[in-house]
Amino acid sequence: MRCVHVMVHGRVQGVGYRYTMRTVAAAAGVAGWVRNLPDGSVEAEIEGTHEQIDRVVAWMAQGPPGARVDTAMVTDAEPTGKPGFVVRD
Repeated sequence: MRCVHVMVHGRVQGVGYRYTMRTVAAAAGVAGWVRNLPDGSVEAEIEGTHEQIDRVVAWMAQGPPGARVDTAMVTDAEPTGKPGFVVRD
């Protein structure tokens, strides 16, 4: 298993990014979380196989309709083993 931390910048709040990502994450079978940050960016951690993570990160670089992703920075993180994917406040 692999875990990554992702920071997404651009027009990514107010466009359904987090809730669409929850659907994408469930379809890919990954665990983790996503949340908005006060600076207008979105932060997420994703845990799964390399292929599952690649699929979700590829979506994150595009976002939902209405989003404009300027950057999606991915760094490795420590796996937690926690199941499920949640949208955090």
